[in-house]
Amino acid sequence: MRTRLLAVLLLSCALMPMARAAEFATKPEAEAMVHKALKYWKANGNDKTYAEIDKKDGQFTDRDLYVVIYGLDGTVRAHGANPKMIGKNLMEIRDIDGKFFIKERIELAKKKKPFWQDYKFTNPTSGKIEPKTMYCVPEEDMVVCGGVYLK
Repeated sequence: MRTRLLAVLLLSCALMPMARAAEFATKPEAEAMVHKALKYWKANGNDKTYAEIDKKDGQFTDRDLYVVIYGLDGTVRAHGANPKMIGKNLMEIRDIDGKFFIKERIELAKKKKPFWQDYKFTNPTSGKIEPKTMYCVPEEDMVVCGGVYLK
């Protein structure tokens, strides 16, 4: 009996990191989500895509991963986690360390290449400010982004 209990305990400990990892999105999942949003946009256009991204329980929100679309002026066009941000220009906001992360994001987007960007932001699932990395792909006059919180 003791051996079985020990085996169950060891197996539980071995599986805990995998279960914990499944709670949070990964970088490959963020990249896939952004590319899925771009594919959806190419098939459906701006209005339908923005509306779909804005749905908190839609296909572009998964655990702590959600898609955001910015215009190249820093205005939020769609936001999968916070509808209050839609239509706001965020060029002057800073993270907790004083980093103008949207301004930096737009400058990176103007180079017309996909990129990752690090900053700190409030995690919608924990409500805490956490380190985050955002994968962004510039397309026409916008940048499509999805990020993961770093644990």
